[in-house]
Amino acid sequence: MRFDILTLFPEAFDSFKTTSIIGRAIKANLLDVNTFDIRDFTTNKHRSVDDVPYGGGSGMVMNCQPLFDAINHVKTLVDDNAPVIFFTPHGKTWQQPLAESYANDPKTNRVILLCGHYEGIDQRIRDHLVDEELSLGSYVLTGGELPAQIFIDSVGRLIPGVIGKESSHQEESFSDLLGRDTVEYPHYTRPDEFNGWKVPEVLLSGHHANIETWRKNQCREKPKD
Repeated sequence: MRFDILTLFPEAFDSFKTTSIIGRAIKANLLDVNTFDIRDFTTNKHRSVDDVPYGGGSGMVMNCQPLFDAINHVKTLVDDNAPVIFFTPHGKTWQQPLAESYANDPKTNRVILLCGHYEGIDQRIRDHLVDEELSLGSYVLTGGELPAQIFIDSVGRLIPGVIGKESSHQEESFSDLLGRDTVEYPHYTRPDEFNGWKVPEVLLSGHHANIETWRKNQCREKPKD
């Protein structure tokens, strides 16, 4: 799957693209993560991408022109209907079923991720070029780079081959198998006793049916806000 990121800070993705599971998936050509500097699409000599908002108010707003040209450029790189996704508090809350829908949709082999900054972007870009708006939750960040990384990580890990065992993400918190509002059972590893803290006896028994029952009983609904 291909992720094209429009950002003012491409360097924010340097370590992200080379680290851990995502880094290995990129090396294995299972994921393709590309960054595009929005400033490269400005038409003014100062490479500025923002201006004061009409009507007054604090902060700055990202201009139409560089965003319009950047989005259209990236769209032409591949002959497809890749959706443009913008991260904003106004958007739909990002949850596991949404991640699965992007990972499993055969028509969505590429997404374009737009990272905003300052007070946001000109509303006309949102109205005419953005296909979906997403939010990580009821709080505000300084920019869209962290949400973009979370989007790539949560979708990318679901692509076949990215995680060694497919069952690893089929039986985990918020999965369809365990329950959408359910967090996963506790995990333990060797040694079976550390600092006087012991692993539950059932996990050492070798009785798979009892272990499965224990794990199901240990799953809990995530506390509501």
